[in-house]
Amino acid sequence: MANDKVYIHEFIDIIGHNRANYMHHMTANWSPIAQESRHQLCYGVWGTVGTTRRWPEVVNLWEEDGYPGLAASFRHEFNHPTLQDPDLAAWWARAAQFRRSGVDRVLVPAPWTDTIEELCAKGVRGETYAHEVVKVPQGTAWQMLERVREQAAPAYGAFGWQLVGAWVTAMGNDSEVLLLWAIPSWEQWGEAEAAQGRDAGLVSWQATAVEHSTEWSRFLLVDSPLSPMRTGRQPRESDRDTYQLPD
Repeated sequence: MANDKVYIHEFIDIIGHNRANYMHHMTANWSPIAQESRHQLCYGVWGTVGTTRRWPEVVNLWEEDGYPGLAASFRHEFNHPTLQDPDLAAWWARAAQFRRSGVDRVLVPAPWTDTIEELCAKGVRGETYAHEVVKVPQGTAWQMLERVREQAAPAYGAFGWQLVGAWVTAMGNDSEVLLLWAIPSWEQWGEAEAAQGRDAGLVSWQATAVEHSTEWSRFLLVDSPLSPMRTGRQPRESDRDTYQLPD
């Protein structure tokens, strides 16, 4: 069955040493509310590996019931004078202690990309994840996703990497692609990186990527303790008691 969801992708700038606090706040303290009030599912909450990207930073990814679901979420959140759900005032105030700002995108998945419930049912896990942001010529993002599926997935699959997410950034000119790879071990990440420029499959893929993209960046993520691909399930109300937030 084709994936008819849409996704909210967030890069979050963290204040000081609050990354763990923020990740817990989003999974345990936000996701159960969002599941009940909006049927918004947590796809993942990760910390970036600072050696590979700006730090401290968190990446959030939320799964909505298509554009109708996203429209309903927007109405629920923004149809108030404060442009925030008044029932969540205390939650927003708490979140503000942990993060400065964020940069969000709405993403549309490739039809063959699994939903988070499908990924959990398959037991997909990663000791680390490679996240890629790809710039392509206008109007060619969907073609790039098919190239990734046909050529990059088997090339990196030879090293154990699994392509778990492939999206086009919406509300633009089809010029940006985001990819997510689950990597079973740090060693399998290192082996693939060391093989760049030497492995025939990767060399062929890199030639394709250079030809059809204008910018390509890859960085690493580690999922938070309550992230669904780590636990195999959505965060629950009872998870609020698993980790205690400071006063």
